[in-house]
Amino acid sequence: MTQQHRRIVRLRCTNLTYNDFSCVAVQSMGTLSVTLLCLAALTLNGCSSGQLLSTVEPKKETAESTSVGLYSKSTFGLTDISTFDVYADNDSIHLIVGGKVSVDNKQIKLSYNRSEDGGVSWQDLITLNNHPASINSRGNDVQLAAKGNHLLAVWQTKGELPSMGPMVSAYSEDNGKTWTQGANPAVNNAGDQSHIDLIADQNGVFHTVWLEDPEENGYQSLRYARSADWGKHWSQTATLDDSTCSCCWNTFALSPENELNILYRDMKPRDMALLQSYDDGKNWRHVSTVGEFGWQFDGCPHVGGALAYMGTGNPRQLHGLVWTGVEGKSGLYHLASNNNGRNWSTPQKIGNTAIHGDIAEFDGNIVAIWDEMEQEGSSIFYAKSEDNGNNWSTPTRLTVASNAATHPRLIATKQGLLALWTEKPSKKPSQLAWQRLE
Repeated sequence: MTQQHRRIVRLRCTNLTYNDFSCVAVQSMGTLSVTLLCLAALTLNGCSSGQLLSTVEPKKETAESTSVGLYSKSTFGLTDISTFDVYADNDSIHLIVGGKVSVDNKQIKLSYNRSEDGGVSWQDLITLNNHPASINSRGNDVQLAAKGNHLLAVWQTKGELPSMGPMVSAYSEDNGKTWTQGANPAVNNAGDQSHIDLIADQNGVFHTVWLEDPEENGYQSLRYARSADWGKHWSQTATLDDSTCSCCWNTFALSPENELNILYRDMKPRDMALLQSYDDGKNWRHVSTVGEFGWQFDGCPHVGGALAYMGTGNPRQLHGLVWTGVEGKSGLYHLASNNNGRNWSTPQKIGNTAIHGDIAEFDGNIVAIWDEMEQEGSSIFYAKSEDNGNNWSTPTRLTVASNAATHPRLIATKQGLLALWTEKPSKKPSQLAWQRLE
């Protein structure tokens, strides 16, 4: 296969939309789910289930609530919302949203906002003018991190080919009031860098991870860089894994002891892998596979994972959400580790046809949120565990399926938990929605 052909295959994988994916997922039952998913993700060599991991299925008697409460939603002055990220730093919730400014203008503009009361109210919107347009979408979102008055945003902009392009960054030194273009964390400014994640550690060092194939091998690799001056300059790029799944988002998590974690989808098998660094990102090591399903799959499911520490009282307890398409076990699973990710509990299935999820800790409880495929579309649910994930409350419904809600996020502050997601009812613009969870 030529380099050009390899790029086209990866481009097609990147171009698989959430609507394409959800259409096959809503029909998923046993073997059919894996077969349809393979076709949607451009599998070339078929699928095999591999070794089945022992799992815990949800209790059948835990009926899901059908009541939906009131929640807030907005386009934040844009025609619609196509991408967003949210980040908590102390009592501040930082939000960046992207979408078209008008029906006729297809470019995605980015705007920043902040809440100081747990998401009840938001301050004046600040548009990131004079910066390259974003091509991000849900599952490959713009990224934001903050430490004190310093904020950093990183996103993907248009390159030579559709739906592909390099990263760009912008930083703020005045709590988001003004933004200055920063450096690209990657070496290749003409390349294709996607599925970015961004985090600030306790010392104010910013870390980013992304997928890239500068060598034109035909598959993506996991790349990393760090910045000690809030995005103005970056360290030399490091390759953390030279062969990964091509289109799944990556996830950072910071331990109470300032250790860095990266959760990402590996190549063979297509399970989620965990990397850790104990020296501020200078060196990394593979710690474990988070859910050893042994999923043999030659496509990309477009689904990453989520990580959260229990808190300062349990500095080594780590919780994860991972999705697998392995035959007979497909779904979203929770796992827990009591030794900082080296070993994991038996995977416990969350929801029925759950796909995209997030997880957070608040007040000693673990809370999971996810979108669930239903006959009329996709809905958002959440559940709480008061015993470290051994048992879960009856899932609470936040949206109706016809609103087509997707890719929820969960953010924890001292005021409580804030859930955010995007939804697009039929013939209406896509909006950002949010609700404080009790």
